[in-house]
Amino acid sequence: MHRRRRTALVLTAAIAVPAPVLTACGNDAHPGAAAVVGGQRITVSQLENRVNEVRKAQRAAVSDDTQYDQVVSSTGSLTRDTLHNMVLDQVLHRAARDEGVSVTRKELQQMRAGLEQQAGGAKGLETAWLQKYGIAPARLDDNLRLQLEAQKLAAKLGTDTTQPPFWKALSKASAELHVNLNPRYGSWDVQKSGRVDAKTPWVHEVTTAADQPLTT
Repeated sequence: MHRRRRTALVLTAAIAVPAPVLTACGNDAHPGAAAVVGGQRITVSQLENRVNEVRKAQRAAVSDDTQYDQVVSSTGSLTRDTLHNMVLDQVLHRAARDEGVSVTRKELQQMRAGLEQQAGGAKGLETAWLQKYGIAPARLDDNLRLQLEAQKLAAKLGTDTTQPPFWKALSKASAELHVNLNPRYGSWDVQKSGRVDAKTPWVHEVTTAADQPLTT
């Protein structure tokens, strides 16, 4: 369990690592895009839907309004972190494909079963991933596939997910995919395969509809 948790943390660690911006955003040619990866757009609408999934799950998990407000406050970078994961998913998949690595449904089921056993059941695992990594229950399998793909890629390279050879493979995939982020979400560092916050002090974070308590 510790290795799997460490993998998940490693894959999101690049969010907070300061680094030089090595790729500029070309989204002027892609209106409405939060990012462009491999010539395909991740739209702002798609990103907002992902964020809404997490906020809705957080609201369902916390009945007290004050407590929910604290959860929202503590995850103020959720939109940017979610975009990072959406891009990293594609980068990692490309790197794995380049090395002939794939994940079977059986492997995914086995990984989830093991984690559920250690977390005290399916609900416990969903809650843990929501709280620690901002992953909505509906996206849990997608994220576990990401973790498993990372582990298998590292094994294929004869290393682990903390070592330079693994990140070099992701860097190569980032370059191949020509990752571009909308400046409002920062830029993508090819070498670190991670998002770098844009230095725009005149832009203030505002609470959008996606960050408000959801009602149905």
